[in-house]
Amino acid sequence: MSILQVQGQDKALAPIVEKVLAGERLSLDDGLTLYQSNDLLTIGQLANYVNQQKNGDRVYFIQNMYINPTNVCEAHCRFCGFRRDLGQEGAYTMQKDELLEYVAKRYRPGIREFHIVGGHNQHVGFDYYVETVRALKQAYPDVTIKAYTGAEIEFFSRISGLSMREVIKELMDAGLESLTGGGAEILTERYREKMSPEKASTDQWLEAHRTAHQLGLRTHSTMLYGSIETLEERLIHMIRIRELQDETNGFLVFIPLAVQPIKATAGIKRRTSAIDDLKTIAISRLMMDNIQHIKAYFINIGTQLTQVSLTMGASDVHGTLIEERISHSAGALTQQALTVDELVWLIQGAGKKAIERDTFYNPIKEY
Repeated sequence: MSILQVQGQDKALAPIVEKVLAGERLSLDDGLTLYQSNDLLTIGQLANYVNQQKNGDRVYFIQNMYINPTNVCEAHCRFCGFRRDLGQEGAYTMQKDELLEYVAKRYRPGIREFHIVGGHNQHVGFDYYVETVRALKQAYPDVTIKAYTGAEIEFFSRISGLSMREVIKELMDAGLESLTGGGAEILTERYREKMSPEKASTDQWLEAHRTAHQLGLRTHSTMLYGSIETLEERLIHMIRIRELQDETNGFLVFIPLAVQPIKATAGIKRRTSAIDDLKTIAISRLMMDNIQHIKAYFINIGTQLTQVSLTMGASDVHGTLIEERISHSAGALTQQALTVDELVWLIQGAGKKAIERDTFYNPIKEY
């Protein structure tokens, strides 16, 4: 591999290049060196090399639908524009008939996954969340139910008096097949105390996923970057998920999410930079050596940057979504959905093979 001969390469990266080519695990200090380097080309080439070893030229997407049954939430996370208090203008909680009507209007053949997250609505019981899963699984038995975050699992445990294991088992009995990756934000207590103090702790989020993995579920993992966290905290977050993956091998994908400003009118200085977005995707690929896929989330970084990321370590562009609400309730300026044709166009435009998948990365069709 000629990466060592790149003209103008940051010499501080040479030991990391050697470790990557030798298949050695990177440390937190290695991650900091990568973040502190301005040599985006070499970092991207390294990440592309690793991704090629894992996935070749295959890039995955899914036909899925986002469903947010309620936006009423007990938590007051500083990055969230989606939540409402009960009775506040715009607050809603879909009952079963409303939920099924909402989905029926948007469903189309080919959708393989319902991605379900919402507010931590303490004004309804745990049964509400169980029945949401059950109603959708009964109405659409062939659609995979990927529902709730690790933080929601902890919330359900709190309001029900059940253990997280009992909560997950009851949801599985109703039709749950995977957990979403949300609620992780940044897995350090300094960050969580400032940004999301009412939600699950670092250990509770990890325990929710550990328990799900022990019960046989494969789940997803995210990182919400670009606010008050330090670069070291980003890397601590990655390493904590990597360590759990060493233990359980239960994560399917790691998804870096660029934080959105609260208002769509926010200027570019209130948003993550393109360099930071690409660097974070590439470094995620290099640090998360035991997770098969790194996802580029077009909702948060835009379609063009998503396409570029496919040469910098990403192997997944998420899915059709149909109607994304949470990032767009903040300041996301991107499309709320993409068609299959658009996703395929993005992937093929990067010189990659477009693979439609199911929730568990089983290939459905190559375009």
